[in-house]
Amino acid sequence: MNQESVILVGVKLKSAKEEDFLYRMEELESLTKTAGGHVVAQLSQNLDHPQASTYIGKGKVEELKMFIEEREADLIIFNDELSPSQLRNLTNEMDTPVIDRTQLILDIFAKRARSKEGKLQVELAQLSYLLPRLRGQGHVLSRLGGGIGTRGPGETQLEIDQRHIRERRDEIRRQLSQIVAHRERYRDRRKKNQAFQISLVGYTNAGKSTLLQKLSDADVYIEDQLFATLDPTTKKLKLPSGIEVLMTDTVGFIQQLPTTLIAAFRSTLEEVKQADLIVHVVDASNPDFVNHEATVSKLLEDLDANHLPTLTVYNKRDRIEGDFFANSEGPSILISAHNEGDLDKLKAKIESVMEEQFVPYIVFLSSDEGKWLHRLQKETIQLEQKFEESSEHYIVRGYAPAESAIYHELKKRQEE
Repeated sequence: MNQESVILVGVKLKSAKEEDFLYRMEELESLTKTAGGHVVAQLSQNLDHPQASTYIGKGKVEELKMFIEEREADLIIFNDELSPSQLRNLTNEMDTPVIDRTQLILDIFAKRARSKEGKLQVELAQLSYLLPRLRGQGHVLSRLGGGIGTRGPGETQLEIDQRHIRERRDEIRRQLSQIVAHRERYRDRRKKNQAFQISLVGYTNAGKSTLLQKLSDADVYIEDQLFATLDPTTKKLKLPSGIEVLMTDTVGFIQQLPTTLIAAFRSTLEEVKQADLIVHVVDASNPDFVNHEATVSKLLEDLDANHLPTLTVYNKRDRIEGDFFANSEGPSILISAHNEGDLDKLKAKIESVMEEQFVPYIVFLSSDEGKWLHRLQKETIQLEQKFEESSEHYIVRGYAPAESAIYHELKKRQEE
């Protein structure tokens, strides 16, 4: 497959740090590669604020035209969300198609979506993005000819008038609400079964899927690319004491995640709020990891999930160059998802964080209460189990979730 030749364009605001701007441009290059493009040049400009009409200044627009001719570029990608008028004006100036960062991310999501829900959510986000940009977009898309930025709804969808697009959005929302209702029923059932729920969150490509696969020996889609996972995957995981928990992988976050995407994926992201523990995975080898961590924390705050107990897992220890200092104020651990010993330490760390939320218990069980012993093993963190021959009783000590059915049953036993 022929890769499209792409020129990247960015504006460095005078108020922004040079380092942050360069990381964002690097990230745009990674996104372009993920979408199947090949970056042949980058063009940047220092401005107090982007130009209202064409994002970059008139002189830069002329420079960009020369760049396009020299490098024989197929596509121009801007490192920001362009307004409808900026996109229209730039398109009128160029013979080469122009898209922005948002359109690029939406395109990757369209390529990555596997489930019906994922595909509907991406289409909803794309239509919401395109609706205000419809005027003049027909001829942009006919020029794009099926390359980066055109996956998903496609040309025919855009050639219809706004009324049809609004109708399609309403239809998608109706279908999504049915899927959400189904997921809520499933979630309620999980809650009734008292399973402790852990949500894996993190910046895109931090290693969440790899971690889930290694911890649960599950077949999870993994690729060293941005947004490899779009659809939440839940797996059962056994911790050192024997307690079983459910761990869910979620869509990766990114700086300036398009608002249309946050809105569309809100129902999926809401899963995070139902977690008993959030495991925030950070790529410790990325030079910009502090900003990545802050981006995820801000999105958790927006989702009203920042009050939940959180364990920060600094991943990719094997790729770190030089010293590493954790940024998190809460509990954290530095690991490599590919190291068995590190995975064992992580499981123990998860248990110790859970212990802090649980309440201690001690119970005496007769030798014929095997069913109880089995339940305590699976549903609580068991610290000690010993058999006293003189009384023919088991003494079991551990921690149990205060809200769980098993803890209430234990209390009842003690009161009897």
